[in-house]
Amino acid sequence: MTAPNGTPETADRPPDDRIIGRAFWASAAVVGLVAGGVVLWRQWPQAAPRAAPVAPLPSGPAVIAPLPTASVVAKMAFQDRSLGANGAWGAGIDRVTGAAGDRLLPETMGGGVAVWDVDADGDLDLLFPDGDAWPGAAAGSRHGQGIAVFLNQHGTTDTSPVRGSALPEAQFVRVQTTGLEQPWQGMGVALADLDGDGRPEILATGVGGVRFFVAEHSAAGTATRWRDATAEAGLAAINGWTTAAGFADFDEDGDLDLVVGRYVEWSKEIDLRVNYTLTGLGRAYGAPTGFAGTDLVLMEQVSPLRFADRTAERGLLVRNRSTNEPMAKALGFAIDDCDSDGDLDLFVANDSVQNFLFVNDGHGVFQERGVSTGVAFDRNGAATGAMGCDTSHLRNDAALAIAVGNFANEPCSLYVTTGDGRFADDAIVDGISSATRRALTFGVAFVDLDSDGWEDLVLANGHIEERIADVQPTQRYAQPAQVFWNRAGQPGPTFTEIPSASLGALATPVVGRGLAWGDFDHDGALDLVIGAVSGTPLVVRNATQQGGHIECVLIDPIHPSNRDAIGAQVMIQLDNGRTLRRTVMPTRSYLSQVPPHAHFGIGEAHIIACEVRWPDGQQTKPVIQRSDEGSRVTISR
Repeated sequence: MTAPNGTPETADRPPDDRIIGRAFWASAAVVGLVAGGVVLWRQWPQAAPRAAPVAPLPSGPAVIAPLPTASVVAKMAFQDRSLGANGAWGAGIDRVTGAAGDRLLPETMGGGVAVWDVDADGDLDLLFPDGDAWPGAAAGSRHGQGIAVFLNQHGTTDTSPVRGSALPEAQFVRVQTTGLEQPWQGMGVALADLDGDGRPEILATGVGGVRFFVAEHSAAGTATRWRDATAEAGLAAINGWTTAAGFADFDEDGDLDLVVGRYVEWSKEIDLRVNYTLTGLGRAYGAPTGFAGTDLVLMEQVSPLRFADRTAERGLLVRNRSTNEPMAKALGFAIDDCDSDGDLDLFVANDSVQNFLFVNDGHGVFQERGVSTGVAFDRNGAATGAMGCDTSHLRNDAALAIAVGNFANEPCSLYVTTGDGRFADDAIVDGISSATRRALTFGVAFVDLDSDGWEDLVLANGHIEERIADVQPTQRYAQPAQVFWNRAGQPGPTFTEIPSASLGALATPVVGRGLAWGDFDHDGALDLVIGAVSGTPLVVRNATQQGGHIECVLIDPIHPSNRDAIGAQVMIQLDNGRTLRRTVMPTRSYLSQVPPHAHFGIGEAHIIACEVRWPDGQQTKPVIQRSDEGSRVTISR
């Protein structure tokens, strides 16, 4: 959340160099415009050869031809399955923020969501981290529920615990006494099967550190209970206001490490002292610019379910050179191979200070290169109010894109690799800049909504101040989601915004935060869940007409502590000449998790080859039959 007069801090130059930096970025912008013109000229459709001269245009006012538009307009259909809706799937909580008039910043930020098969029955379940009343709250204040777990009973009857007649859609049932009902000011979750038993361990983030839960098993072998193992796992020392978190094998040793982001140095006393106000409204929820920065935390898994702090020695401490103070104000993580060298790097979306890009040397040691790679600032050289983020090979080529949701009146960022080790912010040329200025974006997800082979961009929006319309009439507290249809195979910008009127229930205004996806009803279409900071989440069924698809579920028997092969890269070749790439990475969007699968839409094409690069670097070429298309396939090595 960028303050109106906020200025970016940098890790690699003192404040006096900011003038030089701005001049550099201004020059870079000019160069970028020239280069962009060259690129557009090269990509512009060329006219066919003419047999005879063409008469000159008549004199008079110049006519500017419009950019080419899509010949086919995408049609999206989403049906409301939220609590209270007709045909509801039964998943959702009435989230508690703890707000009691003091307007404390954490009350505005929670609302993550996780989509995962937590009971290993083949159906995707839902987890929602709740908030809570603050210590000393008035008698009768509503308290939170810890982490609410909803098991998907698709394929079972309502009345019997055993498999029965199939239900036409998903049906979620709240599980009680899971061991996760520990109320606190929760933010997000991260999941991974760390011991190879087929059930996930759960890490929760929030105000006051983290909480770590290990799955327990019933006599039937199912896991619907977890126990708090924070202290014995070595994670109790993580303190502060934690936000984004994710498990990944950064050092390629076969087990999963943990990275945790923290937002700002916060306490109620600090918040009241900052005393952010809005003219005419008095005390209000505000920007993080009045709060000190923090450090990330990297915990190496040194033995099964045991972690040790390796933050400093792995290179994740970033300091302001002039003050030597921590800089991070982390809200979103994107964990992917950002430099195409085969290992996992870490992009950090920081709010009101520069973003970070930690480049991995292949052994889990990082260098922060956000400035030199072009992802630290926007195209004008300013830090943004960065929230959630996600990655994609959105043009079905080797170029990696990082999308970042930003504050209201700031366009979303879309950093795309240029082939020289740098990224360029292509938000304008790819068609998302203008439309994303009007919203405050938290959740960000690349997901192929119509299975045409191109990943679309979905944004979950919502303001932080419920009275914002009183001072900014163009803004609203609850805001509709946005969908940008990927039309990279056609002339013109990569994305076209789908009008809200064409999105059905997905256009329902909510105070959106987390965003996750998954096929809840096994119809091949990826459904969406938007976590809300307060009230109930928005759950929508994707009823869009689908092309061909395949869902690859990886199993790694060699490294049971990363059984789901988190970090693996899956590539498929189609008979239409396209190559599609996915990274198995649950940590995406904002405070959220998606299934550890590789989901491909393939349109009308067929798969002719598949290649998997496993997290330890080994490569295999599994055979996918044409009969496998349209289904979920398990790939093991």
